[in-house]
Amino acid sequence: MLARVFAVLLLFAPVGGAAADLPRVTLALVGGQIVDGYEGKPITDGVILIAGERIAALGPRSQVPVPAGVATIDTRGMTLLPGLADMHVHLMILGHGDYEYWDTTYRSRFRDEIMPAAARQLVTSGVTFARELGAPLEDILHVKRRIERGEIPGPRLFVSGPFIQHKPYNEYEKEFRWGVTGAADARAKVQKLANAGVDFIKLIDQDQMTDDEVRAVVETAHRAGKPVVAHAHREDEIRIGLKHGVDSFEHTGLATEPGYPEDILAGLRRRNQTLFWCPTIEGLFLSEYTADVFPERLNDPRWQEGVAPDLVADIRKSLANVSSLPYFTLVRRRIPTLANKFRQLRETGVTLIVGTDSGIPGNFHTDSTWRELATWVRLGMTPMQAIAGATRWAAAFLKKEKEFGTLAPGRYADIVGVRGDVLSNVELLARPDVVVKNGIRVR
Repeated sequence: MLARVFAVLLLFAPVGGAAADLPRVTLALVGGQIVDGYEGKPITDGVILIAGERIAALGPRSQVPVPAGVATIDTRGMTLLPGLADMHVHLMILGHGDYEYWDTTYRSRFRDEIMPAAARQLVTSGVTFARELGAPLEDILHVKRRIERGEIPGPRLFVSGPFIQHKPYNEYEKEFRWGVTGAADARAKVQKLANAGVDFIKLIDQDQMTDDEVRAVVETAHRAGKPVVAHAHREDEIRIGLKHGVDSFEHTGLATEPGYPEDILAGLRRRNQTLFWCPTIEGLFLSEYTADVFPERLNDPRWQEGVAPDLVADIRKSLANVSSLPYFTLVRRRIPTLANKFRQLRETGVTLIVGTDSGIPGNFHTDSTWRELATWVRLGMTPMQAIAGATRWAAAFLKKEKEFGTLAPGRYADIVGVRGDVLSNVELLARPDVVVKNGIRVR
């Protein structure tokens, strides 16, 4: 606490008599409970002062003076927390039920229409940074750079570009699924991605590749300073990923076995200080919820915001019978295994980070992230632990923990405000009242 308040003293203390040299506070969030992302005790009746893009100071209102004339946001009765992460999103898809139809019908609209709409939906829902894990290379880099320049709203994007795998499943997917044939080809394609400016490499179906190919992917990525994010649908994908030193696993498995075998759990325990896992678990529960409990969610206007009417109509038509979608063929058989697998992952000590596979059928960018946190809580985590998986630990994977993911002086001013006590009911994140990114209010 003293460190946070000390920033205020620096902020208002005269330096050589030149007040003009001090950072100028541009926005103040006044009142409310501050959850800073470090999993400690919240600050009550708090104040956050912002100077430009960064947090200047935060602490109890009794200790943090608000400069006269500064624009303020009244956050009394709210919880303020760091901007959220979604560490597994797909901007080129908006929840349509038929991938091939979507990709072949709307490919020309990805870069300038669909991806920007998805990015806007994410940031206005409280997601201020995200990993984008699978898209045509030039398109996703273009959108990432437009967001960085402030031309369009969206979260800070960290992108993989195309998947690296044994071979694309279909001809139309070649733009965003790059097959490799031999170690030399694997090295060349990973290097091409690294040179283009991706932030990490996404590896899938590594159990269908040769040992030399997987080794070439991981070694080339690591030499270029790029982490490797790998699918964990099948047990051998995990074993091979562990063998070759991937940095993060994705998903909670296609298999319907009741749990992970001991050799895999032992491997996770050995690497639990450096390994991350992104379960993307809510989309599986969500399919059953949408089909059996509340199909009315498909009429929610929020997921339609910024999306052209013809796309909205097509998406709704594609989801008319969620239970029949091929994508969810095994879901009902997998759901009984998920609680145990989630428990097993937690007990290995690997760092869990929040990601959702946002954009897959019925999984909209507007509500996927808060649903993932709610699922984690339902499966045994506290709200504070779940929030850390969507803030502090997500930033740690990106090696950006000194830039965002927590609320502290010097961090980017990425803040979400929700009316009520999120630590009692994490589902309040479904409707953020305030979203600030880079010190600018976007909601």
